[in-house]
Amino acid sequence: MLSRWMSGSSRNLDREYNCTVRLLDDSEYTCTIQRDAKGQYLFDLLCHHLNLLEKDYFGIRFVDPDKQRHWLEFTKSVVKQMRAQPPFTMCFRVKFYPTDPAALKEEITRYLVFLQIKRDLYHGRLLCKTSDAALLAAYILQAEIGDYDPGKHPEGYSSKFQFFPKHSEKLERKIAEIHKSELSGQTPATSELNFLRKAQTLETYGVDPHPCKDVSGNAAFLAFTPFGFVVLQGNKRVHFIKWNEVTKMKFEGKTFYLYEKKIVLTYFAPTPEACKHLWKCGIENQAFYKLEKSSQVRTVSSSNLFFKGSRFRYSGRVAKEVMESSAKIKREPPEIHRAGLVPSRSCPSITHGPRLSSVPRTRRRAVHISIMEGLESLRDSAHSTPVRSASHGDAFVAPGRSGRVESSERVAVIADENYSPADSVLPTPVAEHSLELMLLSRQANGAPCSIEEEKESEAGTPAAAEAEEAGGELRALCPGAGSLAQAEQVNKFVLSVLRLLLVTVGLLFVLLLLLIVLTESDLDTAFFRDIRQTPEFEQFHYQYFCPLRRWFACKVRAVVNLLIDT
Repeated sequence: MLSRWMSGSSRNLDREYNCTVRLLDDSEYTCTIQRDAKGQYLFDLLCHHLNLLEKDYFGIRFVDPDKQRHWLEFTKSVVKQMRAQPPFTMCFRVKFYPTDPAALKEEITRYLVFLQIKRDLYHGRLLCKTSDAALLAAYILQAEIGDYDPGKHPEGYSSKFQFFPKHSEKLERKIAEIHKSELSGQTPATSELNFLRKAQTLETYGVDPHPCKDVSGNAAFLAFTPFGFVVLQGNKRVHFIKWNEVTKMKFEGKTFYLYEKKIVLTYFAPTPEACKHLWKCGIENQAFYKLEKSSQVRTVSSSNLFFKGSRFRYSGRVAKEVMESSAKIKREPPEIHRAGLVPSRSCPSITHGPRLSSVPRTRRRAVHISIMEGLESLRDSAHSTPVRSASHGDAFVAPGRSGRVESSERVAVIADENYSPADSVLPTPVAEHSLELMLLSRQANGAPCSIEEEKESEAGTPAAAEAEEAGGELRALCPGAGSLAQAEQVNKFVLSVLRLLLVTVGLLFVLLLLLIVLTESDLDTAFFRDIRQTPEFEQFHYQYFCPLRRWFACKVRAVVNLLIDT
């Protein structure tokens, strides 16, 4: 029996699992791993395939069956982390954005970061003003199709490529004008470098947004950047706290707390799993950007009580160590295989979707009405029910990245439109959804689709009026949100008290068992001698302890004999 069990375990360990990892250029890397393979093994395979040495900035992301995103932990088994059935599908992405991407040592690293930021721009995570958007798109054009050539690039050529969730003709003309007149002669590497330098100056650089709600029930996006913790609402950055000012982060259920020297920020995630993911991302980012050495990393608990909450420890190197290691790289620059831009009509890929203006307005409205219910469910899953409580205080926000500003300028405007990244509303980071669905989901969440300054004209359309009316009906149907929030708080308190009682009873039981064992032992001290001489102990010893000891010894001998016989 023992040999059969061991052979079965050996077969399970030898079983191989197929993994597909989607890379930043939309290609796929497929491999097989064994059951006990750690995340570090899979990550090293990817980096070897990409010929990447500055790999600490990157990570592997996956989505569980509940549509919750996770970063693969390198110290744990891949199979145990994946709750889905094989074959496994994951994504290779930038996890820690470089503080200065232009200072990266190797061109291959800069190219991969360039691809990531280009994705951020397309999905609405990197939001910016119209003038900055035109320049960034022109850099992409120059890097991927080269200098303007009248023979190859007819009038309106920039309209065939998709850089943002939506283009306007005015923005397309501006992109083409910059590409023609200002960027001629730049090599792909130079254009990518200039793109990175410009993107690094934007307020939403490095933002991987987590949808939440504040204590007043207002939708917000929380993010961790190379410079600190950020909260985005509407088209403004309402909070910015530097990493050295963040003293603590914790979560309880769906509630996330961030402690600064003078204030405590409280936000509510859609689910407990989303809140835990938010907390782990914050712990990792703070350790990576703030600490001087990886030896300073400590295990962090989500609660002050040892019997409650999650424990997590960042396992990689910190930013300073990564930069020191990069400075020591001495090799011939690896060859880079760049994928040029393909017109959107022939390749509807993640970076080149159809223009919204090419879809008739009547058809767009019909599609909007037909999938409205699905978008409502997506919105509900991305933003939890508002929890009413006291305000957590005034917002302190810094202009740029330099700390707090005066009370008259507490918010920093980051773009011409509301911040509503489609990849954070929709359930998967792979972004295989069509552009129409992605844009309509942005409308359903109350965000305009245009990146240019046309908000006033779009606000008066019938679709916008219908969306506003639907939002008013939803608000009217939820008058009891405050009472539900209070009931939830009471339930949390009751659960905490029950946990405390359970742990107290458990500790008392353990102490009682320890006392019995020590009393029955040969330990000769005055305290135990006095206990042994009492009538109560003698009765317990002869009536309960001795029969129980004989029964237990008999069972142990039976099990040993069975193992010997087999």
